[in-house]
Amino acid sequence: MKILAWHVHAAWMTSFVQGPHEYYVPLLPDRSEDGKGRAQTYHWPASVQELTPAQLAATEIDVVVLQRPRELELFQRWTGRSLGSRGVPAVYVEHNTPRGDVNEWQHVLAARSDIPIAHVTEFNRMVWDNGIAPSLVVAHGVPDQGYRYVGDERSLGVAVNEPVRRWHVAGLDLVAEVATRVPVAVYGLGADELRGRIGEGLAAVDDLSQQELHQRLARHFAYLHPFRWTSLGLSLIEAMTLGAPVLVNGSTAAYEAVAPGTGLVSTNPDRLAETARRWLADPDEAREVGRAARDHALRAFGLIRFLDDWDRLLKEVCR
Repeated sequence: MKILAWHVHAAWMTSFVQGPHEYYVPLLPDRSEDGKGRAQTYHWPASVQELTPAQLAATEIDVVVLQRPRELELFQRWTGRSLGSRGVPAVYVEHNTPRGDVNEWQHVLAARSDIPIAHVTEFNRMVWDNGIAPSLVVAHGVPDQGYRYVGDERSLGVAVNEPVRRWHVAGLDLVAEVATRVPVAVYGLGADELRGRIGEGLAAVDDLSQQELHQRLARHFAYLHPFRWTSLGLSLIEAMTLGAPVLVNGSTAAYEAVAPGTGLVSTNPDRLAETARRWLADPDEAREVGRAARDHALRAFGLIRFLDDWDRLLKEVCR
């Protein structure tokens, strides 16, 4: 198939483009949000091609994978073609949890029956008002980077982009609370802005490549996932596949993603910190839990299952 998809979430897209298709990503001269082109710090195969809006207008597309509301208008403006039953087949990937008042959680496609909504978690599918739009779940899938856990860094690893702007949503106040008892290192775009906002127990490392991030996370004795309101961070799944034990704030899809024996899921920061200190004192337990986390993640979030699920969905949409 010839698939058009905007480069929105690099980690998710890295898994998506591993399939056997041709993938087109829009490119603008400034590589801004609507035309980032190929990822610069992730490995994407040669089957991913960059197209300008003018090139896109002259290119045959079998199916469009939407990820943001404005992409419906962008596609029509750039190509002159419609989407859905009167145009090019499309599916909308909903990566996010809804915002605003609960009674206003209606999806942008809720009034359309010709573009299915593919949620990334069952929690998302449940909380969104999908209206008459067909809705389903295609759970995350990640490439297996191999067992890499070392655990020799006596600190927790956290991956959060723009942590200052996303302070409460991403649970950085919880990170600060845990950091008073166990050292924490935060990785991600804008992490250096944390310096001076959290005490001595925290280290911050700005943007790294995916490969460098995995190497760093595998050195920490455990991974901390503090998010209050998110679909399900791919960094959590990636940490599990690396073999790291995980400490997870018990919100949204966390209880479904983290199986018993693979880490601790709790809404109590004290329990998270206490478990972290126990693992520090007992690295054998931490390693055993991490191996169980890896086994579970490979079963639940394997790349082959993810790509097979997407192939079935795209064929159905095109049919």
